Amino acid sequence: MAHVVRDQGESFESLFKRFKKAVQQDRIFSEMRRRRFYEKPSQERKRKAAKKARKSRRTTLKMQSRHF
Repeated sequence: MAHVVRDQGESFESLFKRFKKAVQQDRIFSEMRRRRFYEKPSQERKRKAAKKARKSRRTTLKMQSRHF
């Protein structure tokens, strides 16, 4: 869990900005969105495989464009 301590004389806006940055670095919101609905294990495998294929395709295209 993200945790920030208020510095002496620090405004609420700067404290909130530091808190949002800490939450983003901990990837709390992305984890929360991912767990919002149940995903069957087979769907999770398909999603991960599709992500891996997209990344592989992107890498292949980058490598091909470098050779020309």
